[in-house]
Amino acid sequence: MSRDARWKALLELLVERGRLEVEEAAAELAVSAATIRRDLDQLAEQQMLVRTRGGAVVHGVSYELPLRYKTARRAPEKQRIAQAVAELVAPGEAVGLTGGTTTTEVARALAVRGDLTTGTPALTVVTNALNIANELAVRPQFKIVVTGGVARAQSYELIGPLADGVLGQITLDVAVLGVVGFDVAHGAAAHDEAEAAVNRLLCERAERVVVAADSSKLGRRAFARICGAELVDTLVTDTAVGQETVRRFEEAGVRVLAV
Repeated sequence: MSRDARWKALLELLVERGRLEVEEAAAELAVSAATIRRDLDQLAEQQMLVRTRGGAVVHGVSYELPLRYKTARRAPEKQRIAQAVAELVAPGEAVGLTGGTTTTEVARALAVRGDLTTGTPALTVVTNALNIANELAVRPQFKIVVTGGVARAQSYELIGPLADGVLGQITLDVAVLGVVGFDVAHGAAAHDEAEAAVNRLLCERAERVVVAADSSKLGRRAFARICGAELVDTLVTDTAVGQETVRRFEEAGVRVLAV
């Protein structure tokens, strides 16, 4: 197993469990304890975990795994959600995409839609996510607008007043939000306040707002609020969502699609 693969696996285990011991990690990854100790030391140097005697812990309850180290957790669910979200977009529309693993899948689903292969443009995509812009820029039928701003290493998103300046001058048909948590009472939220501010502005510039989130994100809160549930038109999630959760969102005026 390569170092990058080990690091991805270690960080996934750590985020899932909150605490990881050297010996258990060595057994799960089938490598030596010495290798795991070295990996944990190097990850600690990058401030991606907190080293403890015999293992490591996450930074706290709001720990955010950097996008480049996220593996395909809940990948089938995210791909189904992305396909359903992409189907909500009409040819010729202007679409805002925030950063994140699920919205990246939405971008990929839009890129392969048969009815979006031609047009002038077939779709206008506005995003503050560098990785999404990079993937879609090779599609000549898409008009890609990048917000500008300062790159945030955790999520590849551009944030700050430069991004605000661009978003203040445009109008969107639909904004698609990737979120850390979405709760009826507390709304949609992200880990970082600057990221949330840009996402909030995308919502304000859009005719309709779609939250793309697997069921593990529902009923959860996070540090930085993006918008209230009343501003969200549609929630697209997976079929593991509880009926009570669906009922609460629908009573709040949010259309729920479970796919």
